[in-house]
Amino acid sequence: MCALLRTHPLDPSSVTTHIRSYFRLPCEGRAANMSSTTTSTTATTQTAQVGSISLDSSLAGYDEEQIRLMEERCIVLDNDDKYVRDGSKKECHLMTNINKGLLHRAFSVFLFDPESGKLLLQRRAAEKITFPNMWTNTCCSHPLAIKGELEEAEQIGVRRAAQRKLDHELGIPAEQVPLDEFQYLTRIHYLAANGQDDIWGEHEIDYILFITANVTLQPNLNEVCDTKWVSPEELKALMTELDPASFTPWFKLIVQKFLFPWWTELLARRQAEQPLDAKSLADLTDHSIHRML
Repeated sequence: MCALLRTHPLDPSSVTTHIRSYFRLPCEGRAANMSSTTTSTTATTQTAQVGSISLDSSLAGYDEEQIRLMEERCIVLDNDDKYVRDGSKKECHLMTNINKGLLHRAFSVFLFDPESGKLLLQRRAAEKITFPNMWTNTCCSHPLAIKGELEEAEQIGVRRAAQRKLDHELGIPAEQVPLDEFQYLTRIHYLAANGQDDIWGEHEIDYILFITANVTLQPNLNEVCDTKWVSPEELKALMTELDPASFTPWFKLIVQKFLFPWWTELLARRQAEQPLDAKSLADLTDHSIHRML
């Protein structure tokens, strides 16, 4: 498959079929096994949208572990990224609350191989409550409202959360992704529904982190159903050939505005035969909050 993409990065129909097949089958097989659950969930969700949303109605039929994770405590913010209070993951992802302005902190990690310069993508598992089966950046999640992850100096709380979730989702040991190797670049503020008329969504101030590291992968199949290393050309081809709905909304926003210029700089700043180093992009750090609503 990699050879096919390199040989025909933007090739039309014959490649399209292969790309679509490769990037959809692993998760769709798992999703098919959950078909009865999906039917049940849809019916329950419709009922929940009419009346008040309760724990049972909004989460009925979903994966047990993913339901448990909905009780994690996220960091609720004002529009300037200032801490307001903590709130459950469930509370922060219900569109009824998002539509009233509820906003929380998040992060998006982009992990690159230091030799090839390729970016690691993941495909979210079918079991995920929000944006299941979609391709996205290496890891995207939320710092928790706990002492170590609330710390804001040098984005240390977000870095700790990123290290924790790389282990949880992809099985990457903390020692392979040291806290001081994450390069913070900027923040985006965006809002996205899980789908038309869906009760779930995202409303986040998202910290974007780059890191270059040699890593071993042992994906947690309750979180991630597939992974893929891609070059810039391969990613452009995929985003042309696959349905836009195959990718998470935050990933598409970051790709459209930021990713490729940063990636180009990362590759251009390689020192002689040395490995790529995300820290070389430190001068590109932008402390603004980019509103992409």
